[in-house]
Amino acid sequence: MVATEYVVQNWALILVLLGFTASLISTVFLEKKTVIRMYALIAEAFILSILVFIEFYLADYSEYRFVRTVLIAIRYSTTPILIAQIIFTIIKRQKWFVFIPAIVLTIIDFISIPTGIVFTIDETDTMVRGPLGLLPYIMVGFYCIFLLVLMIMHSSKQSTERVPIIFFCFAFFSGIILPFLIGKEYAQLFCTTIAISMFVYYVFLILQVTKKDPLTGLLNRQAYYADISNDPEEISALISIDMNGLKTINDTEGHKAGDVAISTIAGCFLRAAKRKQLVYRVGGDEFVVVCRKVSEEEVIALTKRIHQQVDATRYSCSVGYSYSHDGKKPIDELLSESDANMYAEKQQYYKESGKAR
Repeated sequence: MVATEYVVQNWALILVLLGFTASLISTVFLEKKTVIRMYALIAEAFILSILVFIEFYLADYSEYRFVRTVLIAIRYSTTPILIAQIIFTIIKRQKWFVFIPAIVLTIIDFISIPTGIVFTIDETDTMVRGPLGLLPYIMVGFYCIFLLVLMIMHSSKQSTERVPIIFFCFAFFSGIILPFLIGKEYAQLFCTTIAISMFVYYVFLILQVTKKDPLTGLLNRQAYYADISNDPEEISALISIDMNGLKTINDTEGHKAGDVAISTIAGCFLRAAKRKQLVYRVGGDEFVVVCRKVSEEEVIALTKRIHQQVDATRYSCSVGYSYSHDGKKPIDELLSESDANMYAEKQQYYKESGKAR
């Protein structure tokens, strides 16, 4: 029976999609529009798997050559559309323009049905690439590179965020390489590849959400306490940062303006931080940077970059640091020293500016 054959060939995909759906139903951490887009991806992957199955099933029936041609056009077109939708789903503030190259490819693929410019099916019922036969693979490669660049740009400098990036790199670039190694049969594995990749990313995303501050995207207080308990001897310095004048902004402009202020300076801290320098929001307008295995000169340079970044905005902050030369200074002592230095700078700021606290 055809339906049974489909289930047997795609059982792994079906299980992953069902598990993905069940997880999304119970999630409370993601925005509603993100969840809806993920549901759409699940539905598209499932429908595509059915179309691919039908395409291969009809390969032995010459009378359905035209139907196979249409299905191949859909398969070639859907691959970049799916990756574009993944970009649209997981990258915040991504515009719909990301679909334009995929839409152009779809038009070309369907033009190929009568012209054969991308592919055709010859008299022996074998698919043959046309002059633009590599275009679908080039387009997939373009989207894969674009996705990876965006993921790197939107990730923090934590080493743990490199894991999903490496995984996505392996998973999606396999879609470019394996068709040439395995042949057209890889098309039957593509949907499963997409589904597993998205599910792994979803699990990673949920784990990250529990560590991230929702307003700023910085690591949160819980992550701070967890991280400083891991290999504390590697912590070279702590930098304490406190925003100046947040209460005034809240009182005169409203708490929404205060949230904008906090988000803005948080972005400054992220831009200023480099490798081995992780930024945490530990209070309303209180932040800590944990520096591991860095020199004091690097810490001083970081405090200067923080001031430079924040000074370019309408806001202000006070910064203090404490350094452990031998790595044996207790974390509590480091934090007390960095707080004391930060409050000394804050006192000097209000004294020189004449502003009320």
